[in-house]
Amino acid sequence: MTAMLLDAHRGRQIQTLGATVLRLSLAFLLALFGIFKFFQFEADAIQPLVSHSPALAWMYAVFSVRTASAVIGVVEVAAALALLLAPWSPRLGVVGGLVASGTFLTTLSFLATTPGLLAPGNDAAGFILKDLVLLGAALHVAGTSALAARSIHPGVAMPAVPSAEQSR
Repeated sequence: MTAMLLDAHRGRQIQTLGATVLRLSLAFLLALFGIFKFFQFEADAIQPLVSHSPALAWMYAVFSVRTASAVIGVVEVAAALALLLAPWSPRLGVVGGLVASGTFLTTLSFLATTPGLLAPGNDAAGFILKDLVLLGAALHVAGTSALAARSIHPGVAMPAVPSAEQSR
């Protein structure tokens, strides 16, 4: 039984299944959170976070609270759609993964910019910390999509990432 589970072919199957579950789960959560941004309850919930963010506070000078929330929602839903289309368009998967990574990095920055967020008893910090895992998932999807795009279009130049040996 153990030998069968440790077989390289089985390992690749499990890895492929895991990557698919990761991508679909990430797309689902981005779509869900993005759709929530179109409703007043979510616009009100994110207002203290956004208003203290150097990257996003400007939105309230340009848009209403609800419109600013909806703009963020559009970005999240667009990233979710790109992730869902990744098997057919790996380049979209790269874009979706990178956009999602940006949203999670922005959300994680709230830990440093929002006063009292890390105070004992504040449940919002735990909710935001989940974005560390989602950031990893988004980077994984972007990377696997980049590899898939490269294998489909081998002659197309993609930005090269130096290997550990080259960067020494």
